[in-house]
Amino acid sequence: ALTELSASTKATMLDRLSKSGYSVLARTLSVSEKAQIETLGIKGLSFDQTFIREYPEASMSAQVTGFVGRDDVGKPLGYFGLEGYYDRELSGRSRIEKQEKDAGGNPLLIGDFQLMRGRSGRTLKLHLQRGTQYLVQEELKKGIERYGASAGEVIIMDPKTGGILAMTSWPTYDPAKFHLYDTSLYKNPAVANSYEPGSTFKVLVMAAAFNEGVVSEEDTCDICADAYPIGKYHIKTWNNEYKADASPEDIIVHSDNVGMVWAQQKLGGEKMLEYLKKFGIGQKTGIDMQEEVTPSLRTKWGDIDYATSSFGQGIAVTSIQMLSAVGALANGGVLMEPHLVSSVIGESEVPVPPKSRGQVISPETATRITTLMVKAVEEGEAKWAAPKGYVVAGKTGTAQIAVEGHYDAEKTIASFVGFAPAYNPRFVMLVKLSEPQSSQWASETAAPLWFGIAKKLLLHYNIPPGD
Repeated sequence: ALTELSASTKATMLDRLSKSGYSVLARTLSVSEKAQIETLGIKGLSFDQTFIREYPEASMSAQVTGFVGRDDVGKPLGYFGLEGYYDRELSGRSRIEKQEKDAGGNPLLIGDFQLMRGRSGRTLKLHLQRGTQYLVQEELKKGIERYGASAGEVIIMDPKTGGILAMTSWPTYDPAKFHLYDTSLYKNPAVANSYEPGSTFKVLVMAAAFNEGVVSEEDTCDICADAYPIGKYHIKTWNNEYKADASPEDIIVHSDNVGMVWAQQKLGGEKMLEYLKKFGIGQKTGIDMQEEVTPSLRTKWGDIDYATSSFGQGIAVTSIQMLSAVGALANGGVLMEPHLVSSVIGESEVPVPPKSRGQVISPETATRITTLMVKAVEEGEAKWAAPKGYVVAGKTGTAQIAVEGHYDAEKTIASFVGFAPAYNPRFVMLVKLSEPQSSQWASETAAPLWFGIAKKLLLHYNIPPGD
């Protein structure tokens, strides 16, 4: 209470008041603290209403939400996620006092004085679905424990609109107590961290080869009988098993690295790079989160760089870039800009309309690559976990982690990306697990987690088997 202040503090306050005639003595008082001070009956003391944001359901959505901290002069400011991106929309404005001052900054008693009314912060209406978000959060927790992963992410998007239906990651923090957590947790890893996608990338390159007409389903690979030499390197398959005359279906189903080099050589390095840019690789997606970054594409490319990039090695993406690119396959070849917010509500509701980033491949090509992805689910290494009765398109990816200039043979990032139902997708989803301990292979970790979530989503959306 004010009566308990020390003599020096009182003197400081009186000195500030004598110089300016108006001074802020305290900020962010609670309602009860305000009531206690009012009982003292101090003349000349007034209160201004301020606005705060609370997080009653803060959980694994913290890295979507972000938090409110303070700027260099102590004013509330949104940081990270939606709070950072939409700070001006979300922030309420308290009553503003404007008064003329002299050259020394002192108020002029006979000068102009104005009070500008405050306004409440606007409301964000999200594509995020509460039930879907909770489901995904719980399944990711179980998956992290089951597979012994050090971190994990799940993102679900409506491929037709780009609306993010769920986005969660672990480890996370509590935005209401952000100062108690390591700052490395503040950024959303799905938009702020990069990784090598591994074999999930193969569907993009094969789609490009189909779209250019340089590879068809009837073609066979004439270099797939053994490891393939490029300069001093040899491209090998993940299991050191080779199939001569492999078809594009064989290459995708069995995740054949040599087969992807064959497809890339048919396409040509420069043409492959052109398509990767169309798919949004090397560019920000435009998602409405403050901390989005993009790994840059290399400036100089050699034969080995084109070759390894065709199967997702030596090239980096963010999770949201990978999800958006595969979302284009699910959306008839049209790449959509991902968004969390569907509308902003103030005195009126202003929608955030879906935004196309361009037609990357033809609808026919999208259907053709979808058919190969369906085969990858039905006949691939993870077929045992696929939802029964549903047609699902997807692809696994197991990528080694680069450590101090070389790849760690034991540490991997396991991922699975796909969409369902395959030919009329309700959602496209990416699941990523870092350093799973039970198995380094995505077919035994990320894929079954993806399928487990997909089964529940299909029921949640009332989609019957057979679709």
